[in-house]
Amino acid sequence: MARIRKQLPAHLGAGRLRCRSFKGAVDYEIIGEPTTLRPGPARLRGSLTSTPEVAEQAFRDGDGELTLESGETYRITMLGHSTGSGVAYFEMRV
Repeated sequence: MARIRKQLPAHLGAGRLRCRSFKGAVDYEIIGEPTTLRPGPARLRGSLTSTPEVAEQAFRDGDGELTLESGETYRITMLGHSTGSGVAYFEMRV
């Protein structure tokens, strides 16, 4: 019998990204609830959406900070980006 994996909720919003080469507004989608993160190895994955130039530069920078609509700030590590796309993927942690 196959196990059914629980689907984590998507947390959508508009926030502020801060990395070496960019500081400004982005839209984000996080899979899971950010308020459940605690210090340690646990991470959530998500994506940020902006212009293709901002997404590519954020990916090239490698890491930064994302401030959510709620005002909470999380460290993010960029995982992927496709050339010409306005979406970059990340992992976030406390």
